[in-house]
Amino acid sequence: MLLTKKALKLLSSCPLFEGMDDGAIKAAVESLDGYGRTYGKGEYLHRFGEPLTAFGLVLSGSVKVCSDDLDGNTMIMAEVRPGITFGESLCFLRVPDSPVYIYASEDTSVLWMKTDKLFSGSDTGLQRRFAVLLAHRTLSMNERIQILSKISIREKLCVYFASLARSCGGREFTLTMNREDLAAYIGANRSAMSRELSRMKRDGIIDCDGKKVKLLKTADF
Repeated sequence: MLLTKKALKLLSSCPLFEGMDDGAIKAAVESLDGYGRTYGKGEYLHRFGEPLTAFGLVLSGSVKVCSDDLDGNTMIMAEVRPGITFGESLCFLRVPDSPVYIYASEDTSVLWMKTDKLFSGSDTGLQRRFAVLLAHRTLSMNERIQILSKISIREKLCVYFASLARSCGGREFTLTMNREDLAAYIGANRSAMSRELSRMKRDGIIDCDGKKVKLLKTADF
């Protein structure tokens, strides 16, 4: 596929291609049978129960990776933004019945890549990079487990906000999710979560204005 300069710059920030020059990135994408697709807001990229034959990297827009619990409530497993990959493990392990579904939360462009030839070739550098990519995903899922393992909504929010503060290198950050999606991400009722956010602001734990949040102190659980 034809990769623009903007796309190549974005890909260079991904662990799979980090440190490669443009020519090497193009060759790597070709070896992974890369192809691009665009999706409208709300369009499904992948449906529950189907095998995921390729993993994706968001070029523009954003996608949500979701799963439903036994009561039919939606759980947002990940919100994926430009430069980030998704579906690597499901694709590589060739899971026949995917436990998640994926849709575009806005108009979105995705680079799809396949792992079929990855470990049958001699490019050990790309193989090592893919292993690093999987390790990054494991660390990300560990943070998610830390959030879901907390009992109270306050604990869940504090763990999530602390992870955002670490990733941005400061106590101030902007939420990418609206309140409905944030509640689905931490596994909480939206109304109860909104009330807890107000209490956290009252207690001097956070200061927030819309999606802008400042973490003032760590809560005492």
